Amino acid sequence: MGVFRKKTISRGTEGGLKYICDVCSKDITATVRDGTLSETPGLKYDLCVPCFKDGLSSQNHVPAEHPFLVIEQHSIPIYDQDWGADEELCLLEGAEVYGLGSWADIADHIGGYRTKDEVRDHYIKTYIDSLNFPLPANADPADKILAEQVPRDTFQSRKKRRIEARKDEAKTAPPATPKQKPTASVPACHEVQGYMPGRLEFETEFANEAEEAVQHMQFDPGEGVNTRTGELEPEMELKMVVMDIYNSRLTARADRKKVIFEHNLLEYKKNTNMEKKKTKEEKALFDKAKPFARMMNHQDFTNYAQSINEEHNLRQAIAQLQDWRHMQISSMKEGEKYEQEKQVRLAKPPPTGAFDRQAGVRTEKKNEQKVVPDLCVEFTAPELPERLKPVPPAATAQPTPVPSINGQQKGPLTNGNANAAPAPPAQIKAKYSIPPLPGVARMDLRSENATDLHLLTKEEAELCSVLGIMPKPYLVMKEGIIKEAMKNGGGLKRKGVKEMCKIDPSKSARLFDFFVHSGWIQKA
Repeated sequence: MGVFRKKTISRGTEGGLKYICDVCSKDITATVRDGTLSETPGLKYDLCVPCFKDGLSSQNHVPAEHPFLVIEQHSIPIYDQDWGADEELCLLEGAEVYGLGSWADIADHIGGYRTKDEVRDHYIKTYIDSLNFPLPANADPADKILAEQVPRDTFQSRKKRRIEARKDEAKTAPPATPKQKPTASVPACHEVQGYMPGRLEFETEFANEAEEAVQHMQFDPGEGVNTRTGELEPEMELKMVVMDIYNSRLTARADRKKVIFEHNLLEYKKNTNMEKKKTKEEKALFDKAKPFARMMNHQDFTNYAQSINEEHNLRQAIAQLQDWRHMQISSMKEGEKYEQEKQVRLAKPPPTGAFDRQAGVRTEKKNEQKVVPDLCVEFTAPELPERLKPVPPAATAQPTPVPSINGQQKGPLTNGNANAAPAPPAQIKAKYSIPPLPGVARMDLRSENATDLHLLTKEEAELCSVLGIMPKPYLVMKEGIIKEAMKNGGGLKRKGVKEMCKIDPSKSARLFDFFVHSGWIQKA
């Protein structure tokens, strides 16, 4: 005895299918009813027991002229102690009508205040995790163990109590506005325009015209093979090449979708709110790091972005400390005061000429001397602030004297000295020439065979190439020599360098001369 499908079936407020008597319009869903079997296809007729007993009819239908079938409630457990056979039928029917995954609609189809989580868990437990998959564990018609353990009356009373309890809970529960589900898989149902969430596709895909090359292509059985030689004909080979190109485009499209789904790029509002919290420098760094997201998962890319942001902050802190050291600041308190005064100076507008109180006191422009960059510029990354770069030396030309008022010299001061005081001329250090060693072949150092070459200056790279020392051992020896020199007040003997390096004496002597010339250590 099955459930009739007909147009008069409608959803009630309690959910589930409802059957109405076609004569008295009485709800007969939860009672025994009589269904007449008409010979006309698609015509179904339901009667309640009193109307059937009195022989009532409506319109042109006469129940006495058709065979009838007594339909009882299938409120007996067959697969689960808490689920009746009628609910199992409605579950399968709802899955067929609405599709697997639409658990909210299937729960409404079943009725009895079943929740979507309850329906999903029952389906997975009974049908998916069954030992007799795809059939339930108790699918044998002769298996009546559950029906004997739980009689019909006990099961129906238990079901009635459950429905009444959930009905009371629904009445006392605060009203909540349910989230509207998309009625169709269209771009308007998602916050990202052009994305169809039900199909996991975009209105405009990557290589959107890829299908045009293969839409009219046909492959018939046995076509394209030469019967005499058994080889592919040129036309078939061309088709296979086009199909390979099409498959490669589909693979590239799938890879891009994988990146979008992996990094949650469809959550547009959430990502926009996170972008607003970042500074301008953080946004620039994050944009530069985005290409690496295709090679990492979401967690690894997040950690990578945080690490480069921390590196940026450390670089800024190092630049600030170098600026303080240049200004001979030795405490945090002095540094904070210096930063505050610096911000005030930057915020102060420049003099406007006639409106300045000392507009008549004007200094002539100095002849600027071309600045020769020293070694510290090579250690400075181009993206660091300008304050990291070395201050250019003062011009060697004699400046124009500044007029004095009441015997005191007036004018802007630089580091506590008046501009009229001449600064010592800049000294340009001569380049150190490294003499070759007899019997030592010159080593060709490149980034391919020396991974730490970028950590050396040009002079250090030349030194390592002449002496035949790799960059990493050189850096270790350099660190040890400088630390030992600091312990001895900056001075060190040639013999001490030889004992520390434990290399050829001629090579250690060249290292000692180079460090002394660079000013890192002094001869003891």
